[in-house]
Amino acid sequence: MPKYPAIAEQELVRQCKHGDLKHQELLYKQFYGYAMGIGLRYLANRDDALEVVNDAFIKVFNTIKSVDEKLPFKPWLRKVIVNTAIDRRRKNLRNLAEADLDEAAFIATPALAVSKLNANDIVTMMQLLPELNRLVFNLYEVDGYNHEEIGVMLNIAASSSRVYLGRAKERLRKMILQQEEKG
Repeated sequence: MPKYPAIAEQELVRQCKHGDLKHQELLYKQFYGYAMGIGLRYLANRDDALEVVNDAFIKVFNTIKSVDEKLPFKPWLRKVIVNTAIDRRRKNLRNLAEADLDEAAFIATPALAVSKLNANDIVTMMQLLPELNRLVFNLYEVDGYNHEEIGVMLNIAASSSRVYLGRAKERLRKMILQQEEKG
């Protein structure tokens, strides 16, 4: 049994705009799973994802007054979580050595059927990707940003974004092939 009765998304947002702590808790509980799913796509471990989710909800509660109650809340929340994850990664990216990606070759392989994989297999594979590859893959393939936008977000060249995406896809293909050989 839930602690509080289910409340419509618009009502939750409206009450959170008034600073109602009970409704902030309800909003957090209602969207926690969704937020963690996004966080885990961008971060290698659960603790980092949880930290990003909590930071994102703090941002949400601090800026929720700007939300248009007539628009769906989830897309706005997703954007806050993604941006919070990117901010965290951006801090860590400064420490990574950067290869000369502008001259790297892109190697393509034919698309593979992944019908035997389940969601956990895919999440595990994503978490095994190098940090920049995973970040660019998520931004481009999952969240729909283009390479120019990704370049601005991560402070890299758009061509570097393309190379990171290509490398991520190639690594995923290899992991899928290995999985298919096992099964």
